[in-house]
Amino acid sequence: MRPRDPAQPHRAASSLELFFDLVFVVAVSITSAQLHHALSHGDVVHGITSYAMLFFAIWWAWMNFTWFATSFDTDDWLYRVTTIVQMGGVLVLAAGVPAAFEHGDFRMPVLGYIVMRVAMIAQWLRASRGAGELRGATRRYAAGIAAVQVLWVLFLLIPSGTLQLIAFILFALLEVSIPVFAEHRRQTPWHPNHITERYGLFTLIVLGESLLASANAIIDASHELESFLPLISISVLTLVVTAALWWIYFWPPHHRAITTFGRSLRYGYTHYLVFAAAAAFSAGIEVELDVLTGESHLSTVEASLTVTIPIALFLLAIWWVAIRENADRVVNTVVPLGAVLVLLDPVLPTPVAITAGVMAVIVAVLVLRPPLARREDGNSS
Repeated sequence: MRPRDPAQPHRAASSLELFFDLVFVVAVSITSAQLHHALSHGDVVHGITSYAMLFFAIWWAWMNFTWFATSFDTDDWLYRVTTIVQMGGVLVLAAGVPAAFEHGDFRMPVLGYIVMRVAMIAQWLRASRGAGELRGATRRYAAGIAAVQVLWVLFLLIPSGTLQLIAFILFALLEVSIPVFAEHRRQTPWHPNHITERYGLFTLIVLGESLLASANAIIDASHELESFLPLISISVLTLVVTAALWWIYFWPPHHRAITTFGRSLRYGYTHYLVFAAAAAFSAGIEVELDVLTGESHLSTVEASLTVTIPIALFLLAIWWVAIRENADRVVNTVVPLGAVLVLLDPVLPTPVAITAGVMAVIVAVLVLRPPLARREDGNSS
């Protein structure tokens, strides 16, 4: 398991990586559904904090595997088996999401998370045997991950409430500091096109949840004749917004955003907001459907905010981390301004209407003003 060449031509996601992503489809779907239920029942603060904690576990485990794979993927039988063990941990975590949301019981999510992380420790220790000058970095990864897992076991002993939330924030900060600790002397190699392709694939997963919400609107419309037109409108507008989010995300050349170790950290960590916001958007659409069918405790304005806030976060995060440095002044004005304008949606009687219009305008501007060309990219931009 030697470090891979970061300049390898035509490096693409492997079938194992795509298979690995399937369990995250399950985890994201269950977590998003639980956020939807919590918001619809008016448990806004509890729902958001539970969602933030559980999505962190999903995102961080996925991200660690992805960056490890870009550096050391061998695709031999042992690597495959260890990866499948990690997939089992994701499924255990996903199975424990409902109990975590409803009762504050994090035992199964923590168990699943530890299974994933112990398998990750095994991968780093195996990599250390053939890492050469990177042996110190691989061993620091293994030691750092192992130490924090002890803290997650102790996390289960902390009663739910403010103290538990503070402990989570502290332990999460320790988790995200592990790469800085491990790679402060020498950095493991990463393939810029491969790693950004992997992030793009996960973005498709979370956007897929919004397409499911659009389909659910059509299903509800077939049973709720009194709300037929509003439900169909929600379905159409959701498709428009989801397509716009896809267009905006894939507009910039993402590989330019990870040219240094510091920039790669910024890119990876900002994607927590990108992924979490995209998945939360789908939950917000489901909340809107509940309001239209009389099954939500939220007001119309509150329900609209569950849609517009995630979209605004998505736009600002992807603008800051990938679009900003590749765009001209017009694009750098339109995108963040659009993020602000979508927050006006709650003042309109038709949910998602102004958001869909704003998103369409942003896409039109991006079509007319392509990313700035760079010498290293030739004419490809």
